Amino acid sequence: MDNRPIGIFDSGLGGLTAVMALRRLMPEENIVYFADSARVPYGEKSREELLVMARQDLDLLASFSAKAIIAACGTVSSNASHILEGYPLPVCGVLKPGIEAMARVPGRAPLGIIATAASIKAGAFRRALTEKAPGRQIIDLPCPDFVPLIESGHTSPEDPALRRAVEEALAPVKAAGAGALLLGCTHYGIISDAIRDYLGPEVALVSASDCVAEKTCRKLEALGLTGGSGETRYYTSGDAAAFSAAASALLGQEIHAEHVPAMEI
Repeated sequence: MDNRPIGIFDSGLGGLTAVMALRRLMPEENIVYFADSARVPYGEKSREELLVMARQDLDLLASFSAKAIIAACGTVSSNASHILEGYPLPVCGVLKPGIEAMARVPGRAPLGIIATAASIKAGAFRRALTEKAPGRQIIDLPCPDFVPLIESGHTSPEDPALRRAVEEALAPVKAAGAGALLLGCTHYGIISDAIRDYLGPEVALVSASDCVAEKTCRKLEALGLTGGSGETRYYTSGDAAAFSAAASALLGQEIHAEHVPAMEI
């Protein structure tokens, strides 16, 4: 039995979708979650900044004796894959597991990808899906309004501001008749109901968070690194009280996050 925690990081609330997905698969594992809320949104950062931040986030979780780390951030996964893959701990980003799931979607309908502006600009999602699903039409779209809305509490599918943002951003996906849509930013899983309401049930939503949790579970079982007591600790570089309140509402249980100083780039 390996009681060391699994580390998970994201720029804010989004990575909590990966926490929930991993907890469903591995309820006994200990988890340490870091929300870099002081620097959200990552999607507006330069690639140079993202490389530094990826290393800093990994090192912070390693300092908690993490046995493995999930980079629950599509922006980091698409811009700093070489840092994740070269780190001296098992690290899973959300890009590859999500793309592998998209490539298994049957049929010939177009495939959609939504992610942050930095992720789409990097082109890694499109390149990976083109390689895995040659011949399929791909629609990749940045959704820069989603993360700020989610972080400020606009998450209900009935929220007028969120509904407008979803309709404006995803109109090309709907018009193209996409068969599936990859939620390439973990924040987007929080508003999946609003996305589903707009696109309709015929469009399969592929959650990057679910995919990375499944891959992490398989990897840890294969390496014999499972075990724990089911404890989860939360840390944020932002306002601990504000994050705790928002995370408690999202998770449906009361949590108390601790503050860690924001890191300089």
